[in-house]
Amino acid sequence: MNIRENIYALFMLLLACFVALSGGLMYWQVVVARQVAESTRNSRPCLTSNAPLRGRIFDRNGVLLAESKPTNRGCGYLRVYYEPSLANVIGMYISPLYNVTGIEKQYDDYLSGRVGSTGLSNTMNQLLHRAPMGNDIYLTIDVRIQRLVDQHFDDPVTIDNRDTFATNRGSVIVTDPHTGEILAMVSRPGYDPNQVIDGIFDGNMDYYNQLLKDQEHPLRERNLQETYIPGSVYKMVSLMAGLDSGNARLNDLYSKQQAIGPIIINGQAFGPTGNNISDFTKRFPVTTEYGFVHSDNIIFAQVGVKMGTDTWLDYNKRFYVGEKIPFDLPVTPSTTQLNEQTLEVNELASDAFGQGFNAMTPLQMSLFTNAVSNDGQLMRPMLLARTADRKGTVLQTFTPQAMGAQQISVQTAAQVRQAMYGVVQCGSGSVVPQLINSGMSIIAKTGTAQVSNDGSIPAHSWMVTAAPYSVNQPSQLPALTIIAMKENGGEGGSAVGPMIAAMYRDIFNNGYVKATLPAPISPTTYCCRTRLLQC
Repeated sequence: MNIRENIYALFMLLLACFVALSGGLMYWQVVVARQVAESTRNSRPCLTSNAPLRGRIFDRNGVLLAESKPTNRGCGYLRVYYEPSLANVIGMYISPLYNVTGIEKQYDDYLSGRVGSTGLSNTMNQLLHRAPMGNDIYLTIDVRIQRLVDQHFDDPVTIDNRDTFATNRGSVIVTDPHTGEILAMVSRPGYDPNQVIDGIFDGNMDYYNQLLKDQEHPLRERNLQETYIPGSVYKMVSLMAGLDSGNARLNDLYSKQQAIGPIIINGQAFGPTGNNISDFTKRFPVTTEYGFVHSDNIIFAQVGVKMGTDTWLDYNKRFYVGEKIPFDLPVTPSTTQLNEQTLEVNELASDAFGQGFNAMTPLQMSLFTNAVSNDGQLMRPMLLARTADRKGTVLQTFTPQAMGAQQISVQTAAQVRQAMYGVVQCGSGSVVPQLINSGMSIIAKTGTAQVSNDGSIPAHSWMVTAAPYSVNQPSQLPALTIIAMKENGGEGGSAVGPMIAAMYRDIFNNGYVKATLPAPISPTTYCCRTRLLQC
């Protein structure tokens, strides 16, 4: 036998064994090391100092929202959350064996330290049996604003109790429209991620299973994942599109027949039901602005029909209706039937005043309102501010970005803000004294979105708002927008207006957002002078 061949064969065998051993070590020590270390089924004792340490999550001011702390239940660390009202935004991390949600899921590569220079360092850490370290994330959320918004969501509704209904389901978004930064985002009902994690590691899945089966879907982030009929808040979109396209003017005139109806559009009658103005309007004609302020469906059916489906669809698409909104978390696309097929003209008429085929997320309505409040330029909505290592060294900063060319003109945005001012001072928002008397100079559009033909199911309650606004200096743009809705809460202004007024009051009075509040103007004087009320 050839000795050289035997030596070669022995060498190849040893080499193969070495490669196999090295591959196995690489697999268990690097590829799946984190899963093995954090597995709840791994009963072997471990050193916390060798377990992966997940990055922390902070608010914009450095307030700690989530961290990993050593545990005596299993190996390594357990995640701890300090702001329950952000559970649907931050999500929860249990271990690699369980589904990760929210920011914890979307930015797992940052929090686990798998990206950039930190990722390379952690590869070496694992080879040397040192603890991998995750990066920290800072959100745009201001937890002070988050907490007061969450608190005011539960304010009792005392206005128009006949047409408002108690509900614990809904959402609120607070945004800086000039940067796109989201300062607060509340989704109700929520859940306690700490209780989920404690239960699972104690071998009790009851709370988690209850959340999964709950028909009110507490695990879903309503601002981003649920779509709703918008109701009359969508008149803001139709007014914006009509003005900007030149198909409408604030001072266009409508006769009594045109304003109250019935009018026939493609064989379908519109009005007199839904005109919202016949009880107090004695003199005609009235203007488009008058119809917006008092939320007249019949006028806005005609605004929509006049601009046509192509124009109306164009303005919807400028704001990502029917498309995925670029955002730091996944968003369910808002839709109109135009995304699927061409609307008949009568269907467009219904969509134009918000009771057609539109299905909108609260974030979508926030985009429309932010552009109006930022002189027509939409900024990309932001939830991430920056990332940093454990020593505080900033690794990446996320800066505000404009979402393409200006969506509407400066003039159009100013006219829509003016009309929204009239809503609060003279129209459908004036039934809420907290809005008028807040001293915050809030502008708004109310929405009461019918969800059943016979009214047997209470309507969804909406308001899109911005503040502060100076009617004497309209070029001074609002500092904040607040979009709020309550599912099946009934009359929009009455159900959500008081809590929105309280939110603005606390935000501005506490100095959480700096803003110059204009001197108050007598609503009666303004409304009579502009003829938005018939005095």
